[in-house]
Amino acid sequence: MKSRFDICLEYVLGVEGGYSNHKADRGGATNCGVTQAVYDEWRISKGFGRQPVSGISMDEVKAIYLSRYWLMGKCDRLPAPLDYTHFDSCVNHGVGQAAKFLQRALCVEADGAIGQKTLEAVEEEFHAGHIDTICQDILHQREEFYDKLADRDPSQAVFLKGWHNRIADVRQRVLA
Repeated sequence: MKSRFDICLEYVLGVEGGYSNHKADRGGATNCGVTQAVYDEWRISKGFGRQPVSGISMDEVKAIYLSRYWLMGKCDRLPAPLDYTHFDSCVNHGVGQAAKFLQRALCVEADGAIGQKTLEAVEEEFHAGHIDTICQDILHQREEFYDKLADRDPSQAVFLKGWHNRIADVRQRVLA
């Protein structure tokens, strides 16, 4: 039986794609959603030398997603489908920004760090049956974030359709 991490990772990797090095992408070279900078940092932390992200193995991808996004974002402490919604946000926006989306949806202080108050608010919303509503709020915030990003920096507009398609994919899975 697959773990929630494995299921959510499969979904995220389904929209991340393979190797890319688009000139307008601020993250630079990326493979399976892992940027060269993140890959370098992870490899160095493990005592390995740098190598091109184009050669990243699936075992490395899984280890990076588990440590840097799933666990760091405390996705393991969230009920389904909020775990997936938040995980995708952590991967695409960074853990701190994803935490702010979640906190705003919960109407708690948006400090970018998921602590006890945020987790208690999640628990309250879970018991009230509002997790789908929280997920929808996060997805709406993300759409607005993307739109504002493209407005502020027109070079990023090239990614807007893909970003919105990603949200549509997450929304479809959350509502399924």
